[in-house]
Amino acid sequence: MTEERADFIELIDQLDADIAEIKRRSLEEGEDRSADIATLEAERDRVIGIFFENLTAWDKVRLARHPRRPYTSDLLNAAFDDFLELHGDRLFGDDPAIVGGLGWMGGYPVVVLGHQKGRDIKERRLRNFGSARPEGYRKALRLMRLAEKLRKPVVAIVDTPAADCSVEAEERGISEAIARNLMEMFRIRTPIVVVVIGEGGSGGALGIAVGDRILMLEHAIYSVIPPEGCAAILWRDPERKQEAAEALKLTAAEALRFGLIDRIVPEPFGGAHRDPEAAARLFRDAVLAELQELAGSDVDELLRKRYARFRSMGVWETAREPEAPAGGGSSNGNPPQGGKPSRTRKAASGN
Repeated sequence: MTEERADFIELIDQLDADIAEIKRRSLEEGEDRSADIATLEAERDRVIGIFFENLTAWDKVRLARHPRRPYTSDLLNAAFDDFLELHGDRLFGDDPAIVGGLGWMGGYPVVVLGHQKGRDIKERRLRNFGSARPEGYRKALRLMRLAEKLRKPVVAIVDTPAADCSVEAEERGISEAIARNLMEMFRIRTPIVVVVIGEGGSGGALGIAVGDRILMLEHAIYSVIPPEGCAAILWRDPERKQEAAEALKLTAAEALRFGLIDRIVPEPFGGAHRDPEAAARLFRDAVLAELQELAGSDVDELLRKRYARFRSMGVWETAREPEAPAGGGSSNGNPPQGGKPSRTRKAASGN
């Protein structure tokens, strides 16, 4: 990766900052700087067009992690008509890394929940950088059971690098909490719409991501492990993160190709972080479309399809030695010359 490509996000951000500064000074000084602004805007759009035409997997990772990208709290304010937050798991405490409660969207009362990362240092520490603890997943399950009781659909918003891996989280049963959510979400008798808006990291994401419709924002990622962790484990070299990102097939386009998601939600020109309000509108339109489609669905049929869909995910191959011809095979124990293992293949499916 060239230095120019590595810095393209920073270059675009700097051009945005320069444009905003010129506009501010123009207002303060009463001077017409429209020509300068138009020149910079044209240059910015040119840069965006060049780099966004062929984004790499690592580019997508960087966009998914952009600090100005809309978070769950931003979407709760902009995409929902009303929201009442509920706290606590009724077992241990409240986890600010997952927010959730009762919401209203375009005439649909819903139960909404999602990961929250935090904007500044103080909030990031409070939210544990979006890495939920056991009580966060148990709170999410409590909310989903409430949705089932009220017969309201669930909207789950995924944006986490991974679940919390601290000693305290292990002591309180983080693995059990995620596993129980996976089991129980297959039984929740109400429609579930899942949207990956940023990072969809490993079991931390999957712990609230079993649903009837799975959506991803255009520049979001969905992966079994972060690229840095993958590179460190496979090659003992975290610097091979770009290579790992390509191998993980973590982009929305790859997830759709493998049948892991149902739909890609487009983002504004240059990414959701450049126009959060437009991104919220696109998010809202996509979720409403899915809610309308799921409304009135037979619950038993939803559960059957939900379970079958996730059980069918994955691709694997098995190899079998061909039977030796009469008289035995080669003396060295290898298959007869020219023989090839037969293979069966199970392909990923979204059905």
